[in-house]
Amino acid sequence: MSRAGHDWVDGNRVDLLENGEAYYPRVLEAIASAQKEIFVETFILFDDKIGQPFQQALVDAGRRGLRVELTVDGYGSANLTPGFVKEMTDAGIGFHVYRPQPKLMGVRTNLFRRLHRKLVVVDGRLAFVGGINISHDHVADFGPGSKQDYAVVVEGPVVRDIHRFCELSVARDALKTQTRQRWWQRRRAAPTAPALPAAGRARVMFVVRDNERHPDDIEREYRLAIKAARRRIVIANAYFFPGFRLLRNLRDAARRGVDVRLILQGKPDMWYVKWIAENLYEYLMKAGVTIYEYCERPLHAKVAVIDEEWATVGSSNLDPLSLYLNLESNLVFGDAAFNQHLAASLQHLVQHSCRKVEWTAIPKRDISRQLFNFVTYHLGRRFPAWVGWRPAHAQGPGQSAPDSRAVDDQRRAPGDAGNP
Repeated sequence: MSRAGHDWVDGNRVDLLENGEAYYPRVLEAIASAQKEIFVETFILFDDKIGQPFQQALVDAGRRGLRVELTVDGYGSANLTPGFVKEMTDAGIGFHVYRPQPKLMGVRTNLFRRLHRKLVVVDGRLAFVGGINISHDHVADFGPGSKQDYAVVVEGPVVRDIHRFCELSVARDALKTQTRQRWWQRRRAAPTAPALPAAGRARVMFVVRDNERHPDDIEREYRLAIKAARRRIVIANAYFFPGFRLLRNLRDAARRGVDVRLILQGKPDMWYVKWIAENLYEYLMKAGVTIYEYCERPLHAKVAVIDEEWATVGSSNLDPLSLYLNLESNLVFGDAAFNQHLAASLQHLVQHSCRKVEWTAIPKRDISRQLFNFVTYHLGRRFPAWVGWRPAHAQGPGQSAPDSRAVDDQRRAPGDAGNP
């Protein structure tokens, strides 16, 4: 068990999927061959070249009599048309929206606390986890704005944790009506699925971040691994603006001789992303951290490798929204083969699509700029938390607001410290 309280699970098989070209065919194939149920959680589902065949695959599954549960975010998927949704609900699909809010003069108002997870679980035996949304901008033919990103498909015992998490997230409203029952009655509402057989040799841990019982679990896993690093740290992250503790951990690792490399956006999808990250360059580079900017297209990755075994792939950026507000999920791996595979992919990016940040490229830091950077760093890092200080999981009728509170209520038996 990790110090964050999540369980390491042995006996899994994992495949790395780079970009939509690898991800979408595998997901569609799994949906087409599903026998009983499909769970999907995604930040973005668009009615476009990618979203339409994905929707049709779910509709076909619903018409075959399968249980299909689809949860989208009220901000990221705000523009789905009633017709697009109705076709799914008419096929029996459970369609859920996390934090739906009406627009104000055409502007989305639910800016903070988003469902940012990207999960697909098929028949409780196969799971997809990563940072890839269901939208055209994750494949190369979208054009220069297409995103570079990663996901994984995993089989084996850890899928039971992911499946149970998705099932209880959808059932959260029903579970809330049982709060006056005794704890053993609530547990019987969601029986534990049988253990899955081993499918490989990878050691995997499913880690979530929410606004209830797991507010910093993903960040904690990063920090534990960084503090334990002895040889190398490679982090590729689209939106890099972490808290001071994680920055200090990276600085300290570089100072003790660890080869610390960051791969960040050089051709950002939003102009301010690079500007914000640049405010941290001098602090890190003075300690020996090497920074590369990916310049071929927008970087959307949320992955890392540390030393020879630790690695992570998931939905969590290292910025205030992901670390403090959004609902996120990552898989953490303790597997040398997967670590090597992901490290090779990142090294290919560095060699062919990145430029190394040199001292001459860092803006000069006079007193006024240092003061400006100090204020913008601390204000920008904490502003989302100030705005969204009250936990927000409200939803409309028939709409699910998934977090892991229900998961914990179900899983915590006496003497059991395990979390999803």
